Amino acid sequence: MSRTLAVLGGERAFAELLHVGRPNIGDREYLLSRINEALDRRWLTNHGPLVREFEERVAEISGVKHCVAMANGTIALEIAIRAAGLTGEVIVPSFTFVATAHALQWQQITPVFCDVDPRTHTLDPKRVEELITPRTTGIIGVHTWGRPCDIDALTALAERHGLTLLFDAAHAFACTYRRKGIGGFGLAETFSFHATKFVNCLEGGALVTNDDELARTARLKQNFGFVNLDTVTHVGTNGKMNEFSAAMGLTNLKNLCALVEHNRTLHAAYREHLSGLPGVTFMEYDDAERNNYQYVIVEIDAGEAPLTRDELVQVLFAENIRARRYFYPGCHRMEPYASMFPENDVLLPETERLSNRVLALPTGETLSTADVAKVAGVIRDALAQAEAVRSALRGSASRAVSAPPSA
Repeated sequence: MSRTLAVLGGERAFAELLHVGRPNIGDREYLLSRINEALDRRWLTNHGPLVREFEERVAEISGVKHCVAMANGTIALEIAIRAAGLTGEVIVPSFTFVATAHALQWQQITPVFCDVDPRTHTLDPKRVEELITPRTTGIIGVHTWGRPCDIDALTALAERHGLTLLFDAAHAFACTYRRKGIGGFGLAETFSFHATKFVNCLEGGALVTNDDELARTARLKQNFGFVNLDTVTHVGTNGKMNEFSAAMGLTNLKNLCALVEHNRTLHAAYREHLSGLPGVTFMEYDDAERNNYQYVIVEIDAGEAPLTRDELVQVLFAENIRARRYFYPGCHRMEPYASMFPENDVLLPETERLSNRVLALPTGETLSTADVAKVAGVIRDALAQAEAVRSALRGSASRAVSAPPSA
């Protein structure tokens, strides 16, 4: 039985906000015990034992030789770019979190935005090759939603043109490509362990690689370039992870299988409850690979669905469901890139299309399958009552425009 939606005057579906990627905590007693270990040692940063343990576990799970834990995923990517010696232009998707582009622009390297494959939401290798110029030094692929890029095609392309290949694997920890762990592809890959990721370090990230020299250089660059107590050999910064962040990461890793299984259960529940809706396409994972299932993504086709994606977002927000328009409006429409590349809205048709269709739904260990059913019910009711919903949204917008400014 349908309920009266909040935008139509009903009660909110949820008393508290539901978020995409609400932080997972895990075993709180275990976390506090690891933090107390660090406090007792009074070794809180500078590559302490918890950070080293976390690096070993991440390297093991990813099937790589080296893991360099970092303060966050953005600085991990920045250090990977610098350690790899990238300059000039680097080809990246625009359909990604803006940190991917910023990590280049921050270092005065020009991000050249490439369109994505509409099926995978990742870099389209054919479009990548069209963008290579004499100034191109590298390619950064993004494993969007944890689903790997076409790694084989990008690797062959990079080798053919003598380019450095890196991967932003912020979404893809504990995932595989052709049954090999994400982390061992390209020259290096980087993870994010931000609070919104299914494995989090409060704030954290990592660079992973099988290249000994790159790992050595990255470790120097994340600690001001110090090779020993008094000697600096590289320009560096402070990108180190602290012991408390590592303790949080180890707590999540202790619960890794349970977190993945919970994500899988939520994903299956969403798929069941959202099946058959007009204009709604549900993003699937490849069950032949290892996945973390941390993102639940749907596409809303405005030509077939009774409501647009943005109208549906307004409905969900009114119910305290903070669904997100990832990655709206695309890096190429943000500054400074919109001014640098004003023609990209024409050159990136698939990115433009996806930016106006994709919707990420709430996830995390605090969400239950009953919550999923309720979220899906709101979506179903909104689509079924589209005419009334659209009228209410227009009326709300009209009232907001005509209201006098507050004092």
